[in-house]
Amino acid sequence: MRLRSITQLLLFSALTASVHAAVSLPSDSSAAVPAVVDGPAKEAMKAFQDGRHAKAVELAKPLADQGNAEALYLMGFAHETGRGVEASKEKALEYYRKAAAAKHKDAAYRLSFILLASEKEEERDQAREALETAAKDDPAVAGRILGEAYLRGRLTPAPDPDKAIFWWKRAADAGDVPSMLLMARFYEGQFGFPELKDTKEALATYAKAAGLGDAGAMAALGSRLLSGDEKIRDEKKGREWLKKAVEAKEYSAYLALGDYEENVKKDLKAALAEYERGKDAGQIDCILRTADFYLEGKGVEKDSARGLALLEKAAEAGSAAANFRLAVQALSVEKPDLLVGYKHLVAAANGNLVEAQNELGLLYLSGKLAVADSAAGVAWLTRAAQGGYAQAQNNLATLYERGAAGVTQNMENAGQLYALAANQGHGGATLALARLVYQGIGTKSDPVKAWALATLAQERKAEDADKLVTEITDKLDDKQKTEAKKQLEDMKSGKTDDKSAAKPDPKAAPAPVPKKAK
Repeated sequence: MRLRSITQLLLFSALTASVHAAVSLPSDSSAAVPAVVDGPAKEAMKAFQDGRHAKAVELAKPLADQGNAEALYLMGFAHETGRGVEASKEKALEYYRKAAAAKHKDAAYRLSFILLASEKEEERDQAREALETAAKDDPAVAGRILGEAYLRGRLTPAPDPDKAIFWWKRAADAGDVPSMLLMARFYEGQFGFPELKDTKEALATYAKAAGLGDAGAMAALGSRLLSGDEKIRDEKKGREWLKKAVEAKEYSAYLALGDYEENVKKDLKAALAEYERGKDAGQIDCILRTADFYLEGKGVEKDSARGLALLEKAAEAGSAAANFRLAVQALSVEKPDLLVGYKHLVAAANGNLVEAQNELGLLYLSGKLAVADSAAGVAWLTRAAQGGYAQAQNNLATLYERGAAGVTQNMENAGQLYALAANQGHGGATLALARLVYQGIGTKSDPVKAWALATLAQERKAEDADKLVTEITDKLDDKQKTEAKKQLEDMKSGKTDDKSAAKPDPKAAPAPVPKKAK
């Protein structure tokens, strides 16, 4: 239950790659910034793009009052983002509705994004109706959004993969490449629903997108033909697609070629050669792989200076992963360089790398930066936990359970966070959850469920799990032991609907992370 030391965590995280993929509705407002168009609203649009937001609103308001669609959209966007006017969801919706009625497509989509995020079912239904109407004229974009909304369970009580695929197929049939890529990732099992995994369908969908000239799809297809399931591998075709991707300036193809040489052919020198080509083209992941080869002496004579120089190059280019590795280098030695490590850790954390956010939070709490900063530490742990990082969820849960670091003790929040981490296979969180359930802390005592959780924690190599399993076992009768074993199997198979089950139900919407106590 203790918080792990910064050095231990840094070393652990440096060796752990994130493999989670997620679907998320567009949230970057910059993608919807009103574009400059010809017509009465041109001057207002230009002012908004130039950053003169108040002037843009001044120019757009009378045009919007006259029903100009572009001006209505600009006013909606201004109120949604709080640029030039006070932010107001209600006014943004009002303007977007009027703009959508005037056949402004982007307005219909911005309207739907706001409504889909609502906790009110009637507003999400309004989004569905707006998108279904938009899909009649624009099945590509509207269908893509509808598919994602259904997969996330925003339009149904639970995520509906069948409806998601239905809408993505409609969008794909209309030529929408992003929907094809979403479908391909879905069939690969990247969004859960392992029972619907279909490798051949995924490959065919990547091929369709690649055939339409999408360079990213070419690289994805080539990668899978080289390094995917052995049943679908085809080296000749894989290399052909990757060659096309490179010609289209999709340099992640070099990464795929390097991965193939390193992991399938086991030819480190050939792998390094491919990574070097990607590095020379500026592909960040190839720069990182090349750095690793020199730092570790893989397929080449070890050259730490060159490896670190490459990491610095990637960090300067904005790579959060490179900054994190440099932080590891600075902080995990006998005499850590706190200033250098802190600088890179902050850069990585601001780059939304959840591992770095977790480490930065622990560093603030440790007091190694002259004094402990509990508020900053908890804030960074919370960001990492909200990003789905199991170790951060476990760390934050520990603070809530103890009432430490300025956090008010809250056993309900602690249990929720332990459950979120346990759902991702975190052994320590699974054991902590078992202990709470066994002792009836924050919940009703349930030794049967506690035994199942403790045994799962034992299988996940959690420290001291053996002791708790033995303690609980001694207090169970034969009937309870039989039920406990059944619950364990249900947890491992994902059949249980209980929130404290330790395997995620891919159809379940993620529970919110509790906010830090004031």
